[in-house]
Amino acid sequence: MVSQSSSVGYTIMGKTADLTVVQKMTIDTLHKEGKTQKVIAKEAGCSQSSVSKHINREAKGRKECGRKKCTSNRDNHTLERIVKQNPFKNVGEIHKEWTAAGVSASRTTTHRCMQDMGFSCRIPCVKPLFNNRQRQKRLAWAKDKKDWTAAEWSKVMFSDESKFSIFFGNQGPRVWRKRGEAHNPRCLRSSVKFPQSVMVCGVKSSQVKTIRATWALITPEQCHRLIDSMPRRVAAVIQAKGAPTKY
Repeated sequence: MVSQSSSVGYTIMGKTADLTVVQKMTIDTLHKEGKTQKVIAKEAGCSQSSVSKHINREAKGRKECGRKKCTSNRDNHTLERIVKQNPFKNVGEIHKEWTAAGVSASRTTTHRCMQDMGFSCRIPCVKPLFNNRQRQKRLAWAKDKKDWTAAEWSKVMFSDESKFSIFFGNQGPRVWRKRGEAHNPRCLRSSVKFPQSVMVCGVKSSQVKTIRATWALITPEQCHRLIDSMPRRVAAVIQAKGAPTKY
């Protein structure tokens, strides 16, 4: 075997020797610059065949190591369909339904596959429950106000219905959803009037001192930002066709 000196200070004995990290970086850099394998071999201090093997290996990509997955693409599609049918099921229920479909997998494998698909277990966003008639009325209202400016909205008095829970056991189940699906209708938990809560309408209240103290904590800038957001809120209702939005 012949000793070959490199320009980067390394000595390689023979063409079958392993390339160092520095040599690999040198080969990759010069190859991207369009240099020939002969020039690259001289600069990296290795044989031309080693350069060729490294370039071909990088082009083909290394084979995946480790044990093969126990589930097929078809099995994964079945799992994703099960999750989307009812994203409020827990892992145990999803695993039971998946294995009932003929898939041999553990509960841990089920959980891992769901995470690989991008599903995460989250607390669902709570939005009001609207029937079809209410959604149509919301859509009609939004279309009527779509051309309003922030100056016009600043002349409106806003009030809303607030729920004050006296029992905190009504958070409900968690939901399996992917990134960006927080306000997807199938991932929302609808809110209705429960016996465990009291509905209080704003504007009318005997707690004048409390309201004044609360308003003192809200800056004018915050109010202006809320007013300025009204055109975007109306546009979001139109885009959602009357369904709940992120606002």
